[in-house]
Amino acid sequence: MSFPLVCSVHVVPSGWAVHVQPFLLSFQNTMDAFSSKDMAMKAQKKLLSSMASKSSVQMFIDDTSSEILDELYRVSKEHSGNKAEAHKVIKDLVKIAVKIGVLFRNNCFSPEELGIAQDFKKKLHMGAMTAISFYEVDFTFDKTVMADLLTGCRDLLLKLVNTHLTPKSHGRINHVFNHYSDPELLTKLYDPNSSFRPHLTKICKGLNKMVEDGTI
Repeated sequence: MSFPLVCSVHVVPSGWAVHVQPFLLSFQNTMDAFSSKDMAMKAQKKLLSSMASKSSVQMFIDDTSSEILDELYRVSKEHSGNKAEAHKVIKDLVKIAVKIGVLFRNNCFSPEELGIAQDFKKKLHMGAMTAISFYEVDFTFDKTVMADLLTGCRDLLLKLVNTHLTPKSHGRINHVFNHYSDPELLTKLYDPNSSFRPHLTKICKGLNKMVEDGTI
């Protein structure tokens, strides 16, 4: 499993903008009605309400990103047995994505920091390709390799936002990456006979599409 796009924000070299499509609020037909799209929109609206000009930022989340986030939520809920904790992990992920998207949109990063962002994007791409390979090729999964890639992404992201975001936001980054780099969670996710397999299939399908589209 890879940690997709820092939670659905597509950081790309061209303008470092956040690319996605606008969407209407919608809830999935599940018992707990979880929707990463709805969560992202709420985070966006809350942030925009505190800004002088709503036109100064444009935040979106596309269908592929949303599907991956929803599957990550289900993985977290099944692994922890705690719906509230799973919700908090995704909520933290979305908040960080929105804030970093705003920083990129408003050209807040120095040339040196943009270099760190490029390193992060490369590491994230490597993580996605590795996650897909582990899924497609039987008996190749290595929990240490996957965990190291995720913690590497975490460290680069913390370095990128070090002077821009608060310690509380740094804590959210640690919470998300530490959660998904848990070797026990990764092992269950990649167990061909586990109940997590359908989630992994959908996650990797989404990652494949994002790789093909050049968004990760």
